[in-house]
Amino acid sequence: MNSTALLNFDDLPLFDQITPSQVAPSLDRLIADAQRALEEVTADAYPADWTRIAQVLDVSTERLGRAWGAINHLNSVADNPELRAAYNDALPKVTEFWTNLGSCEALYKKYKAIDPQSLKAVQAEALRKALKGFKLSGAELKGAEKERFTQIQSRLSELSQKFSENVLDATDSWSYTASEEEMLGVPQDLKTSASIAAQQKGLTGYLLSLKMPCYFPVMQYAVSSSLRERIYRAFVTRASDQSDENARAFDNTQIIIETLKLRAEEARLLGFNNYAELSLATKMAESPSQVIEFLYTLANRARPYALKDVQELRTFAKEVLHIENPSPWDWTFISEKLKEARYSFSEQELKAYFPAPKVLSGLFKIVEKLFEVSIQSDVAPTWHQGVEFYKIERAGKLVGQFYLDPSARAGKRGGAWMDDVRARWLRPDNHHLQTPVAHLVCNFAEGVNGAPPLLTHDDVITLFHEFGHGLHHLLTQIDERDVSGISGVEWDAVELPSQFMENFCWEWSVLQDLTQHVQTGEPLPRALFDKMIAAKNFQSGMQTLRQVEFSLFDMKLHSNLDTGSSINNEPSSFMKVLNDLRAEIAVLPSPEWSRTAHSFSHIFAGGYAAGYYSYKWAEVLSADAYAAFEETALSNGEANVETGRKYRINILEVGSSRPAIESFKAFRGREPDLDALMRHQGMLDTQEH
Repeated sequence: MNSTALLNFDDLPLFDQITPSQVAPSLDRLIADAQRALEEVTADAYPADWTRIAQVLDVSTERLGRAWGAINHLNSVADNPELRAAYNDALPKVTEFWTNLGSCEALYKKYKAIDPQSLKAVQAEALRKALKGFKLSGAELKGAEKERFTQIQSRLSELSQKFSENVLDATDSWSYTASEEEMLGVPQDLKTSASIAAQQKGLTGYLLSLKMPCYFPVMQYAVSSSLRERIYRAFVTRASDQSDENARAFDNTQIIIETLKLRAEEARLLGFNNYAELSLATKMAESPSQVIEFLYTLANRARPYALKDVQELRTFAKEVLHIENPSPWDWTFISEKLKEARYSFSEQELKAYFPAPKVLSGLFKIVEKLFEVSIQSDVAPTWHQGVEFYKIERAGKLVGQFYLDPSARAGKRGGAWMDDVRARWLRPDNHHLQTPVAHLVCNFAEGVNGAPPLLTHDDVITLFHEFGHGLHHLLTQIDERDVSGISGVEWDAVELPSQFMENFCWEWSVLQDLTQHVQTGEPLPRALFDKMIAAKNFQSGMQTLRQVEFSLFDMKLHSNLDTGSSINNEPSSFMKVLNDLRAEIAVLPSPEWSRTAHSFSHIFAGGYAAGYYSYKWAEVLSADAYAAFEETALSNGEANVETGRKYRINILEVGSSRPAIESFKAFRGREPDLDALMRHQGMLDTQEH
């Protein structure tokens, strides 16, 4: 065994043994090994042979990638001062190595000398992607331009990390102790956990935070408008110049400005007019104008429904709740009350039927049936006692493994995501088949007083979404690492399998296996299901416009501000883009002091820059793909296993061994159709079809 956990690649990461003190020496050694491998394969005498290069260079860089992946993962789910310091110290070295590797002219030349005709089809596709990657990584730049490109990559990685840290710290630093009176209307499970949190800090009352399992129920149910205003203002001004004085140190304003300037400069160095063009070079969409046209088309079709949604809210607020002029922090509360009144059920009533263990077993059941696999609990070293580990098998053979980290906690960044630990790969060094491993991370509320965690239906949808990503990575049958699983999949297609899985959360036959009342043990009653389905597309027009607003902000920010000269050192330079869009797209006004851009981690710290539109783009694909299951459903409503097999073979198993549109057409037999999405969201009139 190696002396440090980060240098052990025998099997799974030794998460329980990794310490901050191991980071620097381990990475120094792995970077040095990878550098030597690079020098070996770029020597003049070394053959331009795909397999020979992989045996030396890919094996070495994969080890570095896996070690850095483990450190990066821990930094996201178990942040502490020591780990953060070690991570930030290592970040420039790691970034420099990957930047130099991607822009290495000698390696680029070696790959260009490989004859694609000598390769298997999947290898040829991996080579094609590699050559494009070299161009986009600056391999064709010379002299001062290449040096500047390297500097930009290093600085952008630092800014991304700092942005993420600021959002986490701003979120974790805020708390408020509410009184019994202020908590009127708040669900009992949140009151219990907030009371326990207050007691642990020697406080009287209810300790509230900005973590989503606390924030959202307060916005939905707290009768106190002043409490909603307090937590809303703190949430939408996180990490900004509008935060309270104690949190101004986490202001992301200058980070956003510098990031945008550097991205524009990076794009110009590579010969693009703006960063959006650079971003789309590896996506399905062909141009920023095509994306913007798609988003406006979606907005125009959704707008009448959104205006109707708002009018219904205003009428209900005035006539039933006696709120004449609702404030921004009132809309979520009004929406919940309107939904309860219209459909005679509440999210809290529904939540009692979704204990986390039952939801998970139901999820596994549909996946096992549809994709002909078995999922079993297993044992592996983890980073927290709440993390679970599973293996997926087919016909007794291991297909993949995954970690599930479900609960919100301090030191864990918000949101939900899937990351790969390692890819499926027929290893060139030992010729053994390496099976894929993934992390699935969520931020659900924990159980209280010994009861199992209860999930909202939105939580259930989130779990299915991330599991869809996991299946895309884990069920691949491609043996070439760079095109197996999620590796190399176009960013605007990578959400297809995740959003596809969300649809099952609305199926009666599936919900029977997902639900079990926490007290009575009864499954979800049909009457409650019918109410839930009736409410499924509640405010879908407003929600669509909200996503379009974010997507257009991202795309316009990275395409219109293409020279960098428009971006000055004032927040107004990018806030004007957002405020103009709000005026054009939004149907509910936002306060002038709202700073949602400052915590928009997807585009400033999460890889979605000029790519946030991918959610809506891929939603068209996923809705149309799911329509195939609706068309072939069995008489009892259950999904057809043959359709599942066809989906698995044509979408999940092929990775990025061919363009995503080809995989979609192989499954559906045609181009995707926007009408499927509009129909699923209740925004397709008969005359439109």
